Amino acid sequence: RRLVKMADDDFYLRYYTGHQGKFGHEFLEFEFRPDGKLRYANNSNYKGDNMIRKEVFVNEGIREALKKIVTDSEIMKEDDNNWPMPDKVGRQELEIVLGSEHISFTTTKIGSLLDVEDSKDPEGLRVFYYLVQDIKCFVFAIVQMHFRIKPI
Repeated sequence: RRLVKMADDDFYLRYYTGHQGKFGHEFLEFEFRPDGKLRYANNSNYKGDNMIRKEVFVNEGIREALKKIVTDSEIMKEDDNNWPMPDKVGRQELEIVLGSEHISFTTTKIGSLLDVEDSKDPEGLRVFYYLVQDIKCFVFAIVQMHFRIKPI
């Protein structure tokens, strides 16, 4: 866990999950930048799939909705010192700049809530787990709406 003071109105979020396996380096990564750019990358070599990269600018309403998700989760109060370390299963990283706070988390991939409950910090890891689920759904919805909308 790293906490650094930033400017009061900054907002940045980056999430990464990945592993090195039978099909090479497979990962999902996205970031919301302060200028509103959402960058998305999904690399899976399963059955010869190619990397998917998308970039889109989101408006202030989307950024405010994401900030609210992050703030409501209270993730900024958590500490990853007692979370499982990344291992052969993979790793997850979450970096957030929210106002004057900058925090960075690293842990292993979480398969289910059972993994959360068996950890040394089930409460903190549960906050992380649910926040990541919410943010992933949010990002997938934005990417699908922007790049796959079909005219009626």
